[in-house]
Amino acid sequence: MLLGGIAVLGSYAYGLAVYPDLLRGFWGGVPPEIQPAYTVSMLLATAGYFVYTFFLLFGVDPEQARIAARWGYGVFPLLYLMILVPSAMWMPLTAAMLEHGSSALWAAIRITLGVVGLGSIGLCGALLALKPRRPRRLYGLAVAGSMAFCLQTAVLDALVWTALFPV
Repeated sequence: MLLGGIAVLGSYAYGLAVYPDLLRGFWGGVPPEIQPAYTVSMLLATAGYFVYTFFLLFGVDPEQARIAARWGYGVFPLLYLMILVPSAMWMPLTAAMLEHGSSALWAAIRITLGVVGLGSIGLCGALLALKPRRPRRLYGLAVAGSMAFCLQTAVLDALVWTALFPV
């Protein structure tokens, strides 16, 4: 979980450092007037990621965790893989698309964002179905953080950003 988060942040730092001239392009077709709201959502999603990750690492006993009375804690690492691996790929793929646009790159970007969105929906669902739910306050914050993350990844990135991107 932690290595994947570092890979995502590293890919963003690398992309912004190596491709500063593409900064505007990374916004796709998101209009400047809604970019501040988008930025707030990104910050809330990032905070949410840290809260639910903290909860899953330190608030959940993997031996007792049950998701929908069927699965164990092992579901969470799989969902993190769905979220983190493609997230680390988005910036390099988008930079390549902006420099050498192709239908294959565009398909890869859409698939990447779709997998992240599905992973975040799955993670939110797994948190909602998790038993036991202790500590309760931290659990509530983890669910709220997961919902903020879902809004960003499944709605704003996978649907809105791709719909507005000037292909």
